[in-house]
Amino acid sequence: MLIQDFLPFTASSIIAHRLRSLLTALGIAVGIAAVILLTSIGEGIHQFVLSEFTQFGSNLIGIAPGKATTHGGPSAGIISSVRPLSIEDAEALRRAPHVEYVDPSVQGNADLQAEGKSRRVTVYGVGHEMAQTFRMKVQAGSFLPPDDPRAARAFVVLGAKVKQELFGAVNPLGSRIRIGSERYRVIGVMEAKGQVLGFDLDDTVYIPVSRALELFNRAGLMEIHVTYHSNAPLDAVVEGIKKVLLARHGREDFTITPQQKMLEVMGSVLDVLTFAVGALGGISLLVGGVGILTIMTMAVTERTSEIGLLRSLGAKRSQILALFLGEAALLAAVGGAAGLALGVGLAQLLHVAFAALPVHTPWSYAALAEGVAVGIGLVAGVLPARRAAMMDPVEALRTE
Repeated sequence: MLIQDFLPFTASSIIAHRLRSLLTALGIAVGIAAVILLTSIGEGIHQFVLSEFTQFGSNLIGIAPGKATTHGGPSAGIISSVRPLSIEDAEALRRAPHVEYVDPSVQGNADLQAEGKSRRVTVYGVGHEMAQTFRMKVQAGSFLPPDDPRAARAFVVLGAKVKQELFGAVNPLGSRIRIGSERYRVIGVMEAKGQVLGFDLDDTVYIPVSRALELFNRAGLMEIHVTYHSNAPLDAVVEGIKKVLLARHGREDFTITPQQKMLEVMGSVLDVLTFAVGALGGISLLVGGVGILTIMTMAVTERTSEIGLLRSLGAKRSQILALFLGEAALLAAVGGAAGLALGVGLAQLLHVAFAALPVHTPWSYAALAEGVAVGIGLVAGVLPARRAAMMDPVEALRTE
């Protein structure tokens, strides 16, 4: 059998039994579509979560009070802190190597009153470099000035939603509002940022951190955020921060969390999740493989006389084997291509129907799924093809 005759001969046998071939390919198509749909959702969530974190930059480090330590015995992960983080700690970190911006922070909820209106909002006590630290922009006015950290003036910067609900189209700059029992003067309005992982950054106000400590009656900061120069080695930055705080605290009673490390761990977890979801959808491919095995076994039985004729005309056993393997692989490839189109189409329809659901088709998984489909077709066709190749041509010709 000539090579140029191989594909037409294989395709003709599939076309001759259209309904059977369609049902066989359908099993593979459903499996591929399930893989594509599930991995599209998994990859979409993966990219969404990482983009939510990286919008503030990847050269960000969080420092929290307390050190997680492991002790012997039945309990582990006990948190202990000799002293809380202070504004002075944050100021000292400005002298650490490679540090670019430092933002001491504390947050809580408080009642806000302005223009005869009242509402409860999230109040962030921050430093004057918060906007640079988190890459946020001021829409009108300015952000908090670099006052004495311990005696900052009563200024407030409004989130976009708070400004809209309290002042509407009126310019709020210079207005007085009351937060808790203190009066503040509005000096700025932030650009709309939207929600980040469920937190509405527009429904907030920003006040000096020292005043927030008094407002919430806290002894120390909730966290210190540090950004470092992008070309600086992370290990050196972390070591410099640790050295400054150890000199001030006398012991390591704080936890340093680089966002870069957190993103790496999170990315690995999400990769595993996406792969696991894809593998779950891949189980349906095995069902399609069983369908190919069944159909090819029937085809060998039905075409016994044809096999005998081919053998008597000089076809080698390897050619008969290749013929039936090619038919199985072609069925799987056609079903896989249909499944790819179906899966991508369903993923896009799902995204249109639920715009908030992040969907992204990973084409590496799509190519892998198609390859796996062809591989399953070949494996499923091995036994029937081998049976056909091992037939005695004389006995095969006698079969009607």
